[in-house]
Amino acid sequence: MREAFVMYLKKGHEEEYERRHSEIWPELAALLKESGVSEYSIFLEKETGKLFAFQHNTGQGSQDLGQNPIVQKWWAYMADIMETNEDNSPISIPLREVFYLP
Repeated sequence: MREAFVMYLKKGHEEEYERRHSEIWPELAALLKESGVSEYSIFLEKETGKLFAFQHNTGQGSQDLGQNPIVQKWWAYMADIMETNEDNSPISIPLREVFYLP
């Protein structure tokens, strides 16, 4: 299954967001892969701070890992530079696929 969603980055934190993801924790990357997530990409629209994320998953996907302590720790780590919910999870809006060219 392919999933896409939008998140929001706070203005002025573009470089920090990229830096943190270039140093993604090995335990988080392993958890995502073990959960069936692959081809995970995030794109930034700098003018608006919108982050467009895409992932292919064969399991529960990253959007269902919120109870995992590693994910909660990552959310807390990212909360200062992203728009978040009260539990530090990023505000995330799922997108419905309307076209796919295999």
